[in-house]
Amino acid sequence: MVLTFVALLLFFIIAAPAFATVANIRSVLLNNVAPLAIVALAMTLVTRIGAIDLSVGTAIDVACLVLVTLVLHQVALPLALLGALTAALLVGVFNAFLVTQLGVEPFLATLGTLFIGQSVQQLSSNGGQPVYLLSQTLPAGFTAIGHGTLLGVPLPLWLLLGVALVLYQLLHRSASGRALRMMGEQLSVAHHSGVAVKRLTALAFIFSALVAGIVGLILAANVKAWVPLSGNAYLLNAIGASFIGATFTPSRRPNVPGTLLGVVLLSFIANGLLLVGWNFYWQQVATGALIFVVLTVGALRARRPV
Repeated sequence: MVLTFVALLLFFIIAAPAFATVANIRSVLLNNVAPLAIVALAMTLVTRIGAIDLSVGTAIDVACLVLVTLVLHQVALPLALLGALTAALLVGVFNAFLVTQLGVEPFLATLGTLFIGQSVQQLSSNGGQPVYLLSQTLPAGFTAIGHGTLLGVPLPLWLLLGVALVLYQLLHRSASGRALRMMGEQLSVAHHSGVAVKRLTALAFIFSALVAGIVGLILAANVKAWVPLSGNAYLLNAIGASFIGATFTPSRRPNVPGTLLGVVLLSFIANGLLLVGWNFYWQQVATGALIFVVLTVGALRARRPV
């Protein structure tokens, strides 16, 4: 499978000379990899416990909407950012309440949140009209969230690094992480071992929504607007990246390094297909086929006798 991806990359380099240029690689890392990886990492904690979060797009859109609205009302930028992330966090709190207190299955709970979020956005925007910010009224530092640099590295990549390090420490280097992994592999054992299953499940959903909200901040800074339902574009690729990455690791479970690898593969393959002339719809077909092939290979590897 690795050789297949290497062959694809070599094909793109030959067929599209612009593919391997510094400008293109930087563009893909900044505009595709960074936001998608943040969402995929948010998803990874939830999928690691054997659940799923279909409402990450709603958390993104809510954070973006709140930030744009507060900036329009001339709220200080630090308070606006805090308000936006708090709004995203509340999406996670709502999901956690549905799952841990009402006993709703995660798929159905987050699907319901997704539908509610879509409806509220449509109703509050007269059917999906964006809310734009005027460049001359933007507070200092607003656009830096999406385009600024620190030590020569774009700020979104620093945000991605921070999220990845926090999640890696939580999931792979802490007692809570061991409990979370146990929940995803042997839930009944986790219950009998005294693991605080409800508390950790709530933590996973709250973390997922909060981290997804960071992408809402990046979107608002890049577009200087709130565009209804724009966060949903990340959902399927985030799920795909999480599970693609899992097949490349010995545990075959969602994990931080695997998710990052899955995002890089999906992003650069989509970029390569674009540069060789494939339109958006065929790119989606190729992405779906890629996910199918990778998961099939993973399933066959899992059946292989030791």
